[in-house]
Amino acid sequence: MRIKDLSPEEMTPAQRAVAEEAVAGKRGRVPAPLRAWLHSPELGRRAQHLGAFVRYDTSLPPDLSELAILVVARRWTSHFEWYAHAREGLKAGLSPQVIEAIADRATPPLDGAPARLVYDFSKAVVESGRAPDALYARAVAALGEAGVVELVGLIGYYTLVAFTLNVFDIGLPEGETPILQP
Repeated sequence: MRIKDLSPEEMTPAQRAVAEEAVAGKRGRVPAPLRAWLHSPELGRRAQHLGAFVRYDTSLPPDLSELAILVVARRWTSHFEWYAHAREGLKAGLSPQVIEAIADRATPPLDGAPARLVYDFSKAVVESGRAPDALYARAVAALGEAGVVELVGLIGYYTLVAFTLNVFDIGLPEGETPILQP
């Protein structure tokens, strides 16, 4: 890890408050990127609030959220993000074949129009930063405007997570090996 991993004893009161708030929330722990964000407690506080919302409280069902997160993790080859969300994707109902295909940069065998739409939309956004008009219109028709805003927020937040994990070299738990190839 390139940045000091602060123990509770080393944290300022502001840092400790942010860490404690994360532990008391839906995650029940300090998420990996917050280990870096704690060095800027206000960024950490705001980012972890956004993360809790896009992870748990959007109109997107968990399987579609996890699908989008995996597209982001694969795009940026974020090993920790992949490690955490491949498991969450399985729990949410994504098949191992879908997860493996995304890992291999192949088109996943998705069941249903909503999953295909979220995959196509997420892939377009992470590759170009945009959504073509026809794809955007399909997304609004399927998810509603609020759903599309939430999906873009989720993609953006998990891009921030991927960048944080990658730049600060927040590695996998001991004994885990990277799945994603460059």
